[in-house]
Amino acid sequence: MAILTQASCCLIRRKQLFSSFRRHAVIRRSMASGPTSTETTRFDFLVIGGGSGGLAGARRASELGAATAVIESHKLGGTCVNVGCVPKKVMWNAAVHAEYLHDHGDYGYDVENVRFSWETLKAKRDAYVGHLNRIYRNNLDKAKIQTIQGHARFTNDPEPTVEVNGRKYTAPHILIATGGQPSVLSEAEVPGANLGVTSDGFFELETLPKRSVIVGAGYIAVELAGILSTLGSKTSLIIRQTGVLRNFDSLISTNCTKELQNSGVDLWKNSQVKSVCKTDKGLEVTLVTKDPEKKNDEEKIRTIQEVDCLLWAIGRQPNTSGLNIGEMGVDTDEKGHIIVDEFQNTSRPGIYGVGDVCGRALLTPVAIAAGRKLAHRLFEGKKDSKLDYSCIPTVVFSHPPIGTVGLTEEEAIKSRGKENVKIYRTSFTPMYHAITSRKSQCVMKLVCVGKEEKVVGIHMQGLGCDEMLQGFSVAIKMGATKADFDKTVAIHPTSSEEFVTMR
Repeated sequence: MAILTQASCCLIRRKQLFSSFRRHAVIRRSMASGPTSTETTRFDFLVIGGGSGGLAGARRASELGAATAVIESHKLGGTCVNVGCVPKKVMWNAAVHAEYLHDHGDYGYDVENVRFSWETLKAKRDAYVGHLNRIYRNNLDKAKIQTIQGHARFTNDPEPTVEVNGRKYTAPHILIATGGQPSVLSEAEVPGANLGVTSDGFFELETLPKRSVIVGAGYIAVELAGILSTLGSKTSLIIRQTGVLRNFDSLISTNCTKELQNSGVDLWKNSQVKSVCKTDKGLEVTLVTKDPEKKNDEEKIRTIQEVDCLLWAIGRQPNTSGLNIGEMGVDTDEKGHIIVDEFQNTSRPGIYGVGDVCGRALLTPVAIAAGRKLAHRLFEGKKDSKLDYSCIPTVVFSHPPIGTVGLTEEEAIKSRGKENVKIYRTSFTPMYHAITSRKSQCVMKLVCVGKEEKVVGIHMQGLGCDEMLQGFSVAIKMGATKADFDKTVAIHPTSSEEFVTMR
């Protein structure tokens, strides 16, 4: 055992005192307006936003020795934990149970008089979310990260400084990770638009709506329409064109649109909401429909009556309002997203951005990975630490679920030329549905490029595709070729074996 000298003990004690001082350093400054002074608390790393990206960056920075604080105006966990991925997945799980109930008879089970309680589900879901909120707070406390409750606003101080509830905070490194929020329409755009709710409001519903109308064609609209319809709400989905998920591979867009219709969702194509009004029997949603293919075709005006829940799922926008980032010279795009480079740097040195507020790859694991990479660059000296935004896998929790990673067929052709792209695809009925009256297809596609047929994209929809994707994503990231897939022995009987037996 090493023996400490008196001198070394004194040195250690001085280091501990200095470390403690640095963690809560205070700077006294004179205010320009008078002789009174304000106190500005200094940290090594100041994070605005206690969501996935901000918390990941803060905890990793703290582990690397940085005195860190997180500013949050709402609940810890951000969109994902409170009004996104987590509670959505709970609702999707419940909807999957409803699907299986339809199949129980085919598998020999007698399930008469089964009742569903939205109220019970909501109570358990909300309790789980609350539990996660407490875990996040405990994790910050254990890491000795200061949590500051309130809205942050950049001041006009010489160095980047934010004010929260009248107190000022600064750091040589400030991360903006404020996330996003659902886009809404104004009363001028659609009279009565405020009678609807957004995805945030979906999680506040106290009862299952008997009649629902969802507006939008993206993954949030698809997921919520599927959940509501499967749980027993008569659901209409209003889309401006002819298919959903238009930014996905054409196979996925076409198949998902078909699956929605087959599952009982009332799909209104080439339609937009004209107005909304409230009646004594619920909402009345007026729609205008016009087929762009038929130029001489007149617009059709129709209404959906007795609507209990009108839900807008028309996109998301960044949470930058009130931050006063213009004062800092932080550049934003036309939609208000913070512009960052490949290292998450903004246009103002010492200020960074990660996650949905930057408008790129709006996914929780992306924000987490980017936040951690940034912390390693700033506090561990890894100057090349940055997130690779290529080949990011994503899942849509539709019915059945969708898994996709890499280039779509259309993207591959555009970047490599049609003559250099080879497509493998298959469509089949999963074995689970071999004896069920309810049927659902599984579709799969491999996108390959070059003579070596490097696999640059995988796209699938069907039972189990959500859990199937992660392993294949590793293979794609490693540069696997079609020959590598072919050399892999299949697991039988599974849906995933189709990927290694395609011809």
